[in-house]
Amino acid sequence: MKSSPTNFIKRLKKKKEDALEYIIDSYMPLVKTITTKILHNHNRLDVDECINDVFLTVWQNAHKFKGESEDFRKWIGMITKYKAIDRYRQAEKRNVREQHDESFLSKSSTPGTDISILRREEKNELLAAISQLEELDRDIFMMKYYLDLSNIEIADQLNLSKAAVDNRLYRGKRRLASNVKLKERLV
Repeated sequence: MKSSPTNFIKRLKKKKEDALEYIIDSYMPLVKTITTKILHNHNRLDVDECINDVFLTVWQNAHKFKGESEDFRKWIGMITKYKAIDRYRQAEKRNVREQHDESFLSKSSTPGTDISILRREEKNELLAAISQLEELDRDIFMMKYYLDLSNIEIADQLNLSKAAVDNRLYRGKRRLASNVKLKERLV
């Protein structure tokens, strides 16, 4: 049996792949339009990843949809809107952090120093220091500072309380800072 405008919701809730294919074929223009309007100043990769996130979310949360096929358009539109806004915020945070890093490096670097080499060395040192942390702390740091997840999102994914994530981040930062101070004393 193939999905059609009358049965695609039932088939999607039963996790039938042809229903997902039908949704992608039918709703891709809507999802792409909403995503592109919100992420118009961002790179193509952000738009494509957001679109993929929308369809993955629809697939994973099909059981939560209540309504008829007319309501589905609104539902997928809202999912798209919120996913695109989240992606926009993450990209803006990343841009602000990169600009901050560049301004810091340009102020602190000596003339003739290649900033990209300096940045790469600092990143490698930081990754080496993070790799010395416990596995759970490493995961938390990577989720927080490389995936731009909030503390609540990290807590949900790792089945921890938000306070536990906050504490581990605080203690991990202190450990990293003490490692950097120790290295500076040795040099």
